[in-house]
Amino acid sequence: MTSEFTDAELKAGQLLFERPWRFVMGVPSLDFLPPAGPVEIAFAGRSNVGKSSLINALVRQNGLARTSNTPGRTQELNFFVTDNVPLQIVDMPGYGFAKAPKEKVDQWTDLVFAYLQGRATLARVYLLIDARHGIKAVDEKILEMLDTAAVSYQIVLTKLDKISEAARPKMIAATQAVLAKHPAAFPAILGTSSEKGIGIAELRATIAALLAERTSL
Repeated sequence: MTSEFTDAELKAGQLLFERPWRFVMGVPSLDFLPPAGPVEIAFAGRSNVGKSSLINALVRQNGLARTSNTPGRTQELNFFVTDNVPLQIVDMPGYGFAKAPKEKVDQWTDLVFAYLQGRATLARVYLLIDARHGIKAVDEKILEMLDTAAVSYQIVLTKLDKISEAARPKMIAATQAVLAKHPAAFPAILGTSSEKGIGIAELRATIAALLAERTSL
C-alpha cells in the first residue's frame, strides 16, 4: 500500500510539518496567481474526496483548510505556506459533481486544468481517490490530462478506514491496474485516512523527500 520509508525519511517529514502553516490567498482565476517562486505541491480530486481534511491532518491544524460535507465548497486555488521553507501547498477546487450552477462548476474546472498545465513551479500533484469508490471516468480524464501536460502526479487513496482491511489490497490492485496505463504516474500508491491518521507520516515523508530533491537542484 505504501512504500517503505527509513526512520530518517519519516523524521524529515515530521520536522517539515511541525511548523505552523497559514493560509495566504485564494486564487479565483489565473490572473491572480502569486509569482512563481517556491516549490508547489497541489492536492486534486473529485468534490468531497477529502482534500481539505487531508491537508489539515498533514499539517496538524484542524482549521487550516476549510472542510464541508457539501461538494464544491472549495471554489478557488487556496495557497498555504510556512516560514523558512520554500514550499507552498495548494488546495484545489474539486472536479466532478458539485451542488452549484453548471457555469460555476465549469469555471472551477477550467481553473484547475489551466493551473495544472501551466505552473512551472508545480513539483507534484497528489491526486486523491476515495478508497470506497476507486478511480472513476472523471478521474481518468485528469490522469490523461496530467500525462499530456507531463506533470508529476501520485495517487493518494483517502478514507481508507471506511473499507475493510480485506478490501484494501483489492482496491490497491485495481488502482495499480489503472495506473499501468499511465506510465507518467509516480508508481507508489499512498493509502490514507485523515480521521484515523493512516498513512499521514508516509505522505509527509514523501513530500519532504520531494522538496529536498527539488531544492538541491
